[in-house]
Amino acid sequence: MLTLRRTHHEARLEIMPLIDVIFLLLTFFIYAMVLMIRADTLPVRMPVFASGEPARPVPAVTITIDGMGALYYDRAPITLDDVPDRVRAAKAENPATVIYIATEEEGSVDRLPTFLALYDRLVPTGLDIKLVGQPAERSDER
Repeated sequence: MLTLRRTHHEARLEIMPLIDVIFLLLTFFIYAMVLMIRADTLPVRMPVFASGEPARPVPAVTITIDGMGALYYDRAPITLDDVPDRVRAAKAENPATVIYIATEEEGSVDRLPTFLALYDRLVPTGLDIKLVGQPAERSDER
């Protein structure tokens, strides 16, 4: 008669899959933290404002003027004539909406006329308009 030989193996706890799970969780939470503050601006280098204050989480619309003078409404290209209608629609959806205007610090064209025309068209909407920039390095605390 043939007897089967069975060997007894010790139970092992593999640590590598546990480390993978920990890194996946860490990645998830880091990505979630990045998405907590919604700022739909283009990746432009913004000027420093000494009078700035931290942004509060409110419903917001971001209008960006890039270095070439093109306008973007929450990262989507838009014309100057279409901006008031889109902003009024955002205000109708939520009256507490804030408008953020972000401009690139340096550009190849003069963007002041575009900024002034944009501001002139946004003032009648009645929304709170803020400029977006980098915070100034200050030693005094408020």
